[in-house]
Amino acid sequence: MANMRLDKNPMPAQDPNVRNKNFDEVALGYTEEMAIDEAKRCLNCKNPKCVSGCPVNVRIPEFITRVAEGDFDGAFEIITSTNSLPAICGRVCPQENQCEGQCIRGIKGESVGIGRLERFVADYHNAHGHKDGAPARPEPNGHKVAIVGSGPAGLTCAGDLARKGYDVTVYEALHLAGGVLVYGIPEFRLPKAIVQKEVKRLEYFGVKVVTNTVVGRTITIDELMEEEGYEAVFVGSGAGLPMFMNIPGENLKGVFSANEFLTRINLMKAYREDSDTPIMDLKGKKVAVVGGGNVAMDAARCSKRLGAEVWVVYRRGMEELPARHEEVEHAIEEGIIFKTLNNPIQINGDENGAVSSMTCIEMELGEPDASGRRRPIEKVGSEFDLPVDAVIMSLGTNPNPLIKSTTKGLEVNKKGGIIVNEDGLTSRAGVYAGGDAVTGAATVILAMGAGKLAAKSIDEALSK
Repeated sequence: MANMRLDKNPMPAQDPNVRNKNFDEVALGYTEEMAIDEAKRCLNCKNPKCVSGCPVNVRIPEFITRVAEGDFDGAFEIITSTNSLPAICGRVCPQENQCEGQCIRGIKGESVGIGRLERFVADYHNAHGHKDGAPARPEPNGHKVAIVGSGPAGLTCAGDLARKGYDVTVYEALHLAGGVLVYGIPEFRLPKAIVQKEVKRLEYFGVKVVTNTVVGRTITIDELMEEEGYEAVFVGSGAGLPMFMNIPGENLKGVFSANEFLTRINLMKAYREDSDTPIMDLKGKKVAVVGGGNVAMDAARCSKRLGAEVWVVYRRGMEELPARHEEVEHAIEEGIIFKTLNNPIQINGDENGAVSSMTCIEMELGEPDASGRRRPIEKVGSEFDLPVDAVIMSLGTNPNPLIKSTTKGLEVNKKGGIIVNEDGLTSRAGVYAGGDAVTGAATVILAMGAGKLAAKSIDEALSK
């Protein structure tokens, strides 16, 4: 019988005044009892719109039915038939705009907690293992594919192909696999041990991961195909080139791109006292994070954990913030101050060339622009100085031009994104691409969807 409660089972979480001083995971996860109770809220619709709202088409009602029955192993098998990274998706997917946004229960109350249930199932599997042990490797099919980048697009493409018997090798520029999942998303949202477990599970299927290899420098795509014998290459190299405002003072000491700041915090553990790559001491300092997306929330919340007083400076209002509602709520609970309808026009320095303040101007919202959001307009004469010791620019990223500049016949758009057709195929024969390398910075699940599409296209091309 369906549980007709209107609200979701709340997610247990650390107290805000405790968690804003540590990097432990904020959300603590459902218990078995909570998961079963939440699963019983699903109406098991005949026409499940939640599935069409998922970029990787997880069979949502089917896995939720298994959870409601207490068959967590069965639920895991259903999820992973289409999703290679369930523990990650359950934590960082914007479910409210995708599967949960389509849930019928959301019409009169809250949608079913699909993301929370997916996380529970994956965590249960990671904690208890599979009753049949490690999955068996598929029979090799004799075809060889290279993946550039071990982020969500690359790992998804690799996993889908390996399950079909392909000999798959993933090339990663950094020393740890995971791409943006390890360098971009903080530990308190996505523990790195979770990412490595997901990578390890793909290795059970035969995926090989080669780290410290910068494709375009260490080896080129041309060499992978012409000398190493790869029949197809998928480029999922992400978008790691940060954008700046080009205002005076952006070269001062204490100005960071969010990309650099988060990489040093997340991947290099710069917040630890014994770190080999320590970052600026922020204890008792004032930090401004410029931007309003999920990356800005991550940078702000990391700064708070390093002991800073933190402002998020955003040129539109609270309602226009592009970050997930949950991330904004968590930031507010943790003591982040939001200075919306403000925009920096200059960063000011002291006699030592270090940041001392940031000059901002107040904004007001006019008519909608091409994005559909109301255009921010400067209020003449409203300039003021915000005293800060550091500024973190979180304005988005573009793809690095390295792949384009070292690959024959690869076309890109004006922002550096690789141009692909509806099958994920680039202008270079045998080379496919997807995720942020194509679209610019977007979500983990959209990158996974692109990796899934490319894997299907590669399989269709090579299995003819």
